[in-house]
Amino acid sequence: MRIDLNCDMGEGCGSDAELMPYISSTNIACGNHAGDIDTMKRTVDLALEHGVAIGAHPGYADRENFGRTSMNLPIAEVHKLVTDQIADLNEIVVSCGGRLSHVKPHGALYNQAAGDTRLATAIAGAVRDFDDSLIFYGLANSLSISTAMSLGLKTANEVFADRTYQTDGSLTPRGEPNALIADEATAVEQVLDMIKYGRIRSFGAIMIPIVADTVCIHGDGEHAVSFARAINSELRRNGVTILAING
Repeated sequence: MRIDLNCDMGEGCGSDAELMPYISSTNIACGNHAGDIDTMKRTVDLALEHGVAIGAHPGYADRENFGRTSMNLPIAEVHKLVTDQIADLNEIVVSCGGRLSHVKPHGALYNQAAGDTRLATAIAGAVRDFDDSLIFYGLANSLSISTAMSLGLKTANEVFADRTYQTDGSLTPRGEPNALIADEATAVEQVLDMIKYGRIRSFGAIMIPIVADTVCIHGDGEHAVSFARAINSELRRNGVTILAING
């Protein structure tokens, strides 16, 4: 049994160096919702040092709200938005002697696309048009995944260690109570349930099926480092190999 353990990084949260030893993939902010050229390079260097797969983490140009405010942009603009961010990070990765592995949209862009075929098509189309060998990370069992697959991309169904779920498989919106998991033991139990048994306990206490190819720990989370350390340890103790999707 194997799983990819990923983390959103390069967002100025100060914990990237501590987190990197516990993960197998990193999603690096590309300058829109967070990050800049220097931050991207430092994060890429850290990932290469630790043998961690590098992915682009494009989001809306919305630094004030950390890219977590929904927008209604023209599809052509979304395609360009995603393409430009992938290109910016890719240039740095190549200059450092690495290779871009995957793309994972950020925040509102990610969540909107999970239920919007037009937006999902624009994002996945941008990834395909830039480099069709890149792996597309999207919310497990969502339109993002099925749309990317229909465009011929390799996909990774993503689940979350530090978020709660609704009965339809969507994430509980951040503005609602109990959207975030703050207890380490609860996060570990949720991850093990998703990987070993293919299920998740929804906010309504109903067990729903879920596909888990990669587990995300948010790098900006209050307990990010302790969660990553504990999840990494428990996965290994349970015989789960932590390995990047393309590893």
